Amino acid sequence: MPETSDPVAARWPLASPRTADWLRELAGDGVTGFMPPPLPDAAWVLNAMYEHERGPAGVTYDAYHRARVADGSVARHLVGDLDLTEVGVATGGGLGRAGHPGPGRRRLRWAELAARTGDPVVPEGLLPSFRCFPSAKQGGSWPLRITPPTEGSLDRESWHRLIEVLTAHSPAGPGTPCLAYYSPLMLRNPDFENPYVRAGRLGDAGDLYDNPEVAFSPTNLWAEDRSWVLCTDYDLWATKVAGPAPLVGALLADPEIEAVRLPWAP
Repeated sequence: MPETSDPVAARWPLASPRTADWLRELAGDGVTGFMPPPLPDAAWVLNAMYEHERGPAGVTYDAYHRARVADGSVARHLVGDLDLTEVGVATGGGLGRAGHPGPGRRRLRWAELAARTGDPVVPEGLLPSFRCFPSAKQGGSWPLRITPPTEGSLDRESWHRLIEVLTAHSPAGPGTPCLAYYSPLMLRNPDFENPYVRAGRLGDAGDLYDNPEVAFSPTNLWAEDRSWVLCTDYDLWATKVAGPAPLVGALLADPEIEAVRLPWAP
């Protein structure tokens, strides 16, 4: 993939694909992400969701979409003779980068929604994903007033806060050498044989969120000394952070990040 003049290319040059070999040995092929075991501890940072303070009650994304199709505001989605508008469901979920949607919306914590619906934050035996909060949805579609988490990328605010916490718990601080891997599923020209990796400093990791080559936060970011590693799986709504117990404890206690331990997925 050609280099560009953007800050990511300048501060995070391409690294050898071999730098990800240890993750492949640790966690498998890494197509959707190299999911690490505890090192020796781990927690899951949950992607943010938001709620409109005065949004319409009882209206789902699917109902809204069908109404717009009916009045001609949007076209039907046809694949050959198949009308996806009729057979599919507009869930309201998204893929890739996300952030606070703006005035009138507030952060909706997973714990708050769990208390409201009676659903667990994450059902036992599952990972944070579209399978969470079935009681919040109607026919698989979220209420229009809620902006659900996106898959495959941490939200902007949580990413930057996570970098701050990692910096505080890395001996070299912002100068910590790091590597960032992106799943081939995120790339315009995917290469499933040679992992796409960039090398840089932890203090510059904020730049990675706006990498113009992809629309996601990195799939994996890790300290060069392998003292910690994070993974945002392409199919999930959360980022697993594996590392020392003090780091994990700081994430669980952080007032800005919402993090949980999953005993069935340590």
